[in-house]
Amino acid sequence: MQGVKAGPSRERTGTTAVPDEATSVFVQARPGMLKIAHRIVGDPGEAEDVIQEAWLRWQRLDRTVVRNPSALLRTTTARLAINLVQSAWKRRESCAGPWLPEPADLDATPEAVAERHDAAEGAVLLLMETLTPRQRAAYVLREGFGYPYGRISELLGIGVANTRQQVVRAQERLAGNRPRQPVDSVAHRRLVQAFLAAAQYGHLAPLEAVLSTDAARGVSV
Repeated sequence: MQGVKAGPSRERTGTTAVPDEATSVFVQARPGMLKIAHRIVGDPGEAEDVIQEAWLRWQRLDRTVVRNPSALLRTTTARLAINLVQSAWKRRESCAGPWLPEPADLDATPEAVAERHDAAEGAVLLLMETLTPRQRAAYVLREGFGYPYGRISELLGIGVANTRQQVVRAQERLAGNRPRQPVDSVAHRRLVQAFLAAAQYGHLAPLEAVLSTDAARGVSV
């Protein structure tokens, strides 16, 4: 299996070796996992490294308690990819940390999950009150999910230099005492849901769609 260096255990049926159930589940989920990893890290080799680590963790996991294997594998992949990007670039040490909550812990209690949801709602509200739609999109994708500037520029339909400037302006606004602007409750709820889906399960397409649509409708500053 490409990208899985550890030898998967197998069962024999007659004379033909077939993958065991754990390996079959992983193989089936792997294309989607690889897409998530590549979208976050932006490098095929690093994406393969993420999948390899996810495989090793899957092998060590007590799978008897897993209710939704594919969701767990997607979540694990997203967390590993985000951690890789953040570790490599040493981001979120200053302005990013207070505004972007960490991805959910798979072992979190219901109370902790509720707290994270509240934290995400507050963080997204602050971003919407403080930043323009384009600044918000560039900032969330870059600082929250480690997107390459080139990919962000494609989503927003602007140049790479402009994309970098949007992130800088977002950082300056968050660090300053900017007047708050009114926020539409429906738009707020839509972005919170997209953000949580991306952070918890690696569903990045809805987040990209919400941010890029809002940016296209908004006024760039």
